[in-house]
Amino acid sequence: MIFRFEETAHVKKEEIESQSTLLQEYNEKLNKVAQLNNYLYDESSLNLPFDEIIVEKVLKLREKYATPKLKYVLDIGIGGSNLGTKAVYDALYGYYDIVEPHRFPKMIFADTNDPEFIYKLYSFLKNQITDPEELVINAISKSGKTTETIANLEIITSGIDYTRDRLVITTSYNSDLWKIAKSLKIDCLPIPNKVGGRFSTFSSVGLFPLCCVGVNIPELLRGAMETRKFGLNRNVFKNPSMVSAIIQFSNYTKGKLINNNFFFESELESLGKWYVQLMGESVGKDGKGITPTVSIGSTDLHSMGQLYLGGIKDKYFTFVSSKTHGKNISIPKNPTIEIMEEVEEKSAAEIMSAILKGVKITFAKNNLPFTEIVLDDITEYSLGEFMQFKMLEMMYLGKLMGVNTFDQPNVESYKEETKKILSQ
Repeated sequence: MIFRFEETAHVKKEEIESQSTLLQEYNEKLNKVAQLNNYLYDESSLNLPFDEIIVEKVLKLREKYATPKLKYVLDIGIGGSNLGTKAVYDALYGYYDIVEPHRFPKMIFADTNDPEFIYKLYSFLKNQITDPEELVINAISKSGKTTETIANLEIITSGIDYTRDRLVITTSYNSDLWKIAKSLKIDCLPIPNKVGGRFSTFSSVGLFPLCCVGVNIPELLRGAMETRKFGLNRNVFKNPSMVSAIIQFSNYTKGKLINNNFFFESELESLGKWYVQLMGESVGKDGKGITPTVSIGSTDLHSMGQLYLGGIKDKYFTFVSSKTHGKNISIPKNPTIEIMEEVEEKSAAEIMSAILKGVKITFAKNNLPFTEIVLDDITEYSLGEFMQFKMLEMMYLGKLMGVNTFDQPNVESYKEETKKILSQ
């Protein structure tokens, strides 16, 4: 993974070096958390990629549930309980589900209480699953009391007889949900208490459903492990996560209150949505915050490009692309419709690369600040790299902004009001 910022971020190296002194004490704490290798600190998600016990439990349950007949993994969760899982799945498989109808197993995400969707999902499971081994259900709720998740779980399991035998619960050890599941002899996977949902992808939250659909979780974790080394480096210019946090903060202090993450790989859109929660919940509090948004290149150049280039200059951009692609295809020498000579014999990858280069040149000419992340490829390893890079970035950014990166006190308010209404 390459992180580029020198010429385009509108932040001088002297400022980066100066701001890094404010993070040295926190960097020491992160190194201490890593050395202790436990789950006693808010930052302990740093240790998840190294936790062999979690991996062992996950793989053991995979052997039990992911039989050769498996067609669908139903992931019932919301927010931090499923966004990271969906990010990885969509990047590797999910984006292509509609054009690869015969590839199995697939993952279905029940992350909404939309009545039409839940009804159709229920009908599909009840009428189309001919063998219980075709389905695994994983319900994820750290608290064990997430309204949306419990509602969907109750609908699915109460009306379809075989589902209890194909259900795995992921929750905090000894939560009410854990206790009930154990009493019903349902398999459970624990979530470490100090690991918040948006930092939990490398725990059983993400690892179990992902490995059931064939994701190489050792490679995902290896990418995260390697990135952690750089993210703990005391030298700021050898620590991309710290540099990125300082650039984010600097642009924020200059009035860039929106961070637009511009993915030039459409299959990474869900990765962008994972980052939206990571940033939104981590630093949006105490009257402060940066609003994260997601754009897809080149699609959103035809919807938002005018605003970005001609509108109010309140945005800082992050371009994300991949150096290589698993497959590619080219326009033939003598195409059927000969309108644009410049695209003849060019590959799809060459065209996308030209568009991205053109966008970067245009943004620079318009004095718009941006950084660039170039993944080596779109594989488990590269996804692990990116996600760990961003989680460390957020820890440093929260410290610079003077907020608690790990809580979300205002989210709880809507949950309380919802439960009051439902209790009437």
